[in-house]
Amino acid sequence: MQKKQDIKTMTELDKIIIKYKNTPGMLLRVIEETQKLDPHKCLNHKTLEYIAKKTKTPVSKIYNIVTFYTFFNLKPQGKHSIVVCRGTACHTRGSRNLLDFLIKYFGFNEPAEGQQTSLTTNDKKFTLKTVACFGQCALAPVVEIDGNIYSRMNPEKLHKIIDPIIKKRKK
Repeated sequence: MQKKQDIKTMTELDKIIIKYKNTPGMLLRVIEETQKLDPHKCLNHKTLEYIAKKTKTPVSKIYNIVTFYTFFNLKPQGKHSIVVCRGTACHTRGSRNLLDFLIKYFGFNEPAEGQQTSLTTNDKKFTLKTVACFGQCALAPVVEIDGNIYSRMNPEKLHKIIDPIIKKRKK
């Protein structure tokens, strides 16, 4: 017998699949909306298999999509997300300093050189990620916090933005 949560989730997935059936970019839309259902903005294997089965799409194609686009997550994410641009313009204008500041601020272990950064605090409140480019080069360095883009960032500005979020979290 299936758990009630599984049945509820499958029903919600079925609605999403029907909503986008035969529309351009259907798979992207279905996967994106499905990810929003999860409290940790994460796609698990069981869910991706279900989408594959219902859309008659090979699981390998679903995984190709999920691993290609950086906004899809296969690991649980924090409630708040901080994304640091590592594109050339942002890099030359100090995005590495921003990344180093955030790694130290949250007490993360330094990722291996060249490794894609996606780090989540133990309490699942914050996820720190990098992206190759936001396409906001004239505003470099750029950081996205909870979907909002902040330009011409430096560690001091960044601290002023995230500190109130941290203080709310502790209350």
